[in-house]
Amino acid sequence: MSTILEPGQIEASASAPPFLNLPPKALFALRAARLEQLAPGHPLAEYIGLVAGLCRVQQQLLEQPPSTVSPDPERQRLCLEHGLPPLAADSLVREDLWLPWLDALLSGVATTTPAVRQAIGTLQDSHAGQRKVWALALLSGQYAGLPAALVPFLGAALQAAWSHWLMNVPNLALKPCDSLAQCPACGSPAMAGVIRHRGKFNGLRYLVCSLCACEWHVVRVKCIYCEQSKGLRYLSLGDDSHATGHAPLRAEICPGCNSYLKLLYLEEDAEAEALSADISSLALDIRLDQEGYLRQAPNLLLAPGGD
Repeated sequence: MSTILEPGQIEASASAPPFLNLPPKALFALRAARLEQLAPGHPLAEYIGLVAGLCRVQQQLLEQPPSTVSPDPERQRLCLEHGLPPLAADSLVREDLWLPWLDALLSGVATTTPAVRQAIGTLQDSHAGQRKVWALALLSGQYAGLPAALVPFLGAALQAAWSHWLMNVPNLALKPCDSLAQCPACGSPAMAGVIRHRGKFNGLRYLVCSLCACEWHVVRVKCIYCEQSKGLRYLSLGDDSHATGHAPLRAEICPGCNSYLKLLYLEEDAEAEALSADISSLALDIRLDQEGYLRQAPNLLLAPGGD
């Protein structure tokens, strides 16, 4: 049986579990495997296959980093000392440290279709300044500022670089940001939430960063955007393989700010993974969009409304 904490218990237990969970060393390999499992028979099978291939390349980059240069340790130390994200994306993306990761990723992608070859060629032919402009647009959610076809490749390179840096920050001790939805490691928004299912973490929620894959604890039954609890409801797509109320993926919908966040319930599917679950459940986003709800959680490998 899962443990669902009552509101009073939630607040009381907020300081009990570890605040931070680092991503596993096999992060991208696990994502790729899950995507490959979900692809057969899926309406987006071709795209899911493309993303799975990108995840395989991301894992290769983690295991064999294309650059040994890391963000300034002194700046990281000062950020940690003052409770700021040590890998702040809005500033680091303006520097050159992540560019070798993009070059390496583009070299490792299998150019199977003309569209993929064109997107890779566009990025390979672009100068550093243009790449940074596109990356800033992507990380700030300004998708009109870059061609939609570039998003998965640019996003994959950024994820690989930031995840590598996160796993190698010495003496990492992070504090919550001003916004519940903001990653304490890099300042990026959460992509989804995961409800844990084992031991003392049973029933606790961790948010997953859209960029570095850091996970941080946030109490349940609270909207991560407006921090209200009143009227929250949960919606999942109909699936005959799951009993009512037991879908492994559900959207937490807040009537206060008219937004929603996808949640993965690991008790219902222990192998569930945030990015792959998000991409494979776009039908849920379409339904919620039609009902007028706003998605604020980005997926850096997917351009909203893009091809």
